[in-house]
Amino acid sequence: MLELDKNTFEAEVLQASGIVFVDFYGEDCAPCIALMPHIHNLEASYGDRIKFCAIDIGRARRLAFSQKIMGMPAVALYENGVKVDSRIKDEATPENVEAMIVCHI
Repeated sequence: MLELDKNTFEAEVLQASGIVFVDFYGEDCAPCIALMPHIHNLEASYGDRIKFCAIDIGRARRLAFSQKIMGMPAVALYENGVKVDSRIKDEATPENVEAMIVCHI
């Protein structure tokens, strides 16, 4: 999983071709931490078709706001630099996140 910051997000996500999965998390967000092992498993399953990234929004609040991330945990799929789907808060379950990925590959 590629760890992003506010300086690398644009190049790695918004200027990327293909599908990019982004895990917007917070270091002190218990639901985010609980979801992480599931996301790593999804990367093992789908990482050959999707680029997996993560960003700590505690260090990139303005960026998260610009991407309309208004709660955590939050994950999003970008295709050719455009956000095409996301799951936020209660919708960000392992099952829902995998279904979102499968829908777009």
